[in-house]
Amino acid sequence: MLQEAIDLQDRAVAELVHLTKENKLNEITFKAPTGSGKTFMMARFMNEILRDNTDVIFLVSTLSKGDLAKQNYDKFLEYSEKKLFSYLKPYLINSEISNEERLFIPTEYNVYVLPRDLYKKNTLLMRGPMESFLRDETAGIRFDGEVAAIGKNKIIYLIKDECHQATNNLDTLSKTYFSKTFNFSATPKLSRGQVPDVEITKSEAVHAKLIKEIVEGNEYDDLQVAVDKFREIKEQYIDKLHINPCMIIQISNKDKVKEELAEIIPTLNKNELKWIYIVNELKECDTNDVFKVKKLPVNKWRDYAKENLSTIDVVIFKLTVSEGWDIPRACMLYQKRDVQSAQLNEQVIGRVRRNPRLMDFEDLDDESKNLATKAYIWANIERDESIKSVEIKNTAKVKEEISIKTTRLKTLRERKSFDLEKIIGECPVKISIENIFDTYRNLNKYSHDIRLLCKEYTKNYDNWFAFNDSIKSISLAYNKYICDYDENMEINIDDTGKVVLVSLPRNSSYVKVAKYEMGIRDWVWKNLDDNDIDFTFDSEAEKKWAEEIKDLSSYTLDKGYEKGKERIVKSTSPLTEDFEYLWGKNYLQNSEIKFEYYLNGRHFSYPDFIMKDSYDNIHIFEVKSVNKSSEFVGINDDNQYKEKVAELKKCYKVASKLTGYMFYLPMLKGKEWIIYRYKNGVEETFSIIAFREHLVSNT
Repeated sequence: MLQEAIDLQDRAVAELVHLTKENKLNEITFKAPTGSGKTFMMARFMNEILRDNTDVIFLVSTLSKGDLAKQNYDKFLEYSEKKLFSYLKPYLINSEISNEERLFIPTEYNVYVLPRDLYKKNTLLMRGPMESFLRDETAGIRFDGEVAAIGKNKIIYLIKDECHQATNNLDTLSKTYFSKTFNFSATPKLSRGQVPDVEITKSEAVHAKLIKEIVEGNEYDDLQVAVDKFREIKEQYIDKLHINPCMIIQISNKDKVKEELAEIIPTLNKNELKWIYIVNELKECDTNDVFKVKKLPVNKWRDYAKENLSTIDVVIFKLTVSEGWDIPRACMLYQKRDVQSAQLNEQVIGRVRRNPRLMDFEDLDDESKNLATKAYIWANIERDESIKSVEIKNTAKVKEEISIKTTRLKTLRERKSFDLEKIIGECPVKISIENIFDTYRNLNKYSHDIRLLCKEYTKNYDNWFAFNDSIKSISLAYNKYICDYDENMEINIDDTGKVVLVSLPRNSSYVKVAKYEMGIRDWVWKNLDDNDIDFTFDSEAEKKWAEEIKDLSSYTLDKGYEKGKERIVKSTSPLTEDFEYLWGKNYLQNSEIKFEYYLNGRHFSYPDFIMKDSYDNIHIFEVKSVNKSSEFVGINDDNQYKEKVAELKKCYKVASKLTGYMFYLPMLKGKEWIIYRYKNGVEETFSIIAFREHLVSNT
């Protein structure tokens, strides 16, 4: 998994834990796109809380239809048994014996998974056992008749998975028994007050390669066009990703079913594609795979279809895959049904947006990475009004004037001076060998580079254990070695040895956030709505820095201020047109302007702003803040933040020497700026006044 994806999930979990411990909110909503690892983050969040407080119990109510509760339980159990999240003790509440007078809920667990069908009105569970269980767990001292009993005094947190679904019966218990409620969904219900407190946006998830980017088909294309595209993709998937891909076709619910199937099935048969038709009514399910699928019970069809090497090419459905069914090999959606619900549509589209090679994405070549991160959609997509699309005003001019050299860290094979044998030889030999499974789990906690070192070093079992016995020392030595940027950083070149030049992308997008908005006319970007001059930044510090850059054109050098001295003053006319125009935010979507650095794993710094001044100097800005604000969201402590800033300084210092550009880290402290500049490998510090003078004079 890419480090960016890990960082994104880490940030979300850290925010949830922080809000929980802060104890200011009784209800917390977490929004993340389908496919971004919501179940994993939920489990990790629970594990973090349970590690610090053994008096907490989680009740995870799965609000969608289907087998989501069982899927969640299986995942939680897997995470626990593999000791990935060892504090989880999950239990699946069920009611298989309908004649029981009382449904028994054991009390030795700390994560209870509750299927939707069990808490409907008048079910066996809701007639008393659930409330009795909650009362017994949360009570301190209680009285049964005249006898005093000591209750467990537990704290119960309710998690509503797929919280956009209604759950009135559980809501009636909330005020009495649940200390906090956590809403998890890709589409929380704003009308119920489920406004996200923590959010992973779709653009963030796409950028981190957690989910696929959408490629839209023409709304007038018929099914054959989509099938032709699918057959093309299928060959590439098998060749490059070693996965048999899947196409999903959604049809109408009632009146048009027969008519639509009469069009769909002959088209699929003509193109020799294997298909299954899955609906809730088992007698209506069908398939043309008579040799494999027909021999399976219908309730096993979905399990077979989701496997990466399944022979099923197409899944036809009504609503049955909208929630709770993971099928990462699905890469295409063709929608016959006119979906009126934006939430339902988002859930359906999410089925084809999972990255099928997420866990080993770093190992793929560029062509395979591109293939694994594209989802092809012929569907009724509702536009998210919070996402704004932008484009460059004058692409040719910007590409010519702002052509950026970027840097990377050398690959393992290019680092001949890292002496792995010596490090392992200097480590003491362990007397006893650990359990191989525990050793493997420990290996997976380390960065991709360390795991790759292990893979390349291992020739036999003795090599493998010797490496893992020394892994802590190897990691420390490698971190020190790779962070020698003078030795390991280089300019990006192509296969012919030519320097790669990149620029701001022609098109990009951002999430509209009112408090970080500012009106700007004179920079490289324009909104697709030509009348809109408001652009959003990622933080208050970024917005303030954008104001500084925007105002630079209004400063000029007053050489007659005092004999032999100069000062900068506000001018009524801009310095030059180019100075005013050639700067812009480096919006992440489609951006190639990035510089690689290392901090317990490989990361890319995508600078916040790029500018070319009237003296043809390139200026690159990464804005930071030491104020307790959005800059610290998802960061566990000040030291972690300081480590990141320190590593960026080292990276930019060498990058400035290699590229000839000027790199800046403007740090907002209170209302004042401390500005670190890196030019030709030399660090200087400026105040905001000195920075203005530095920019408007010939630097």
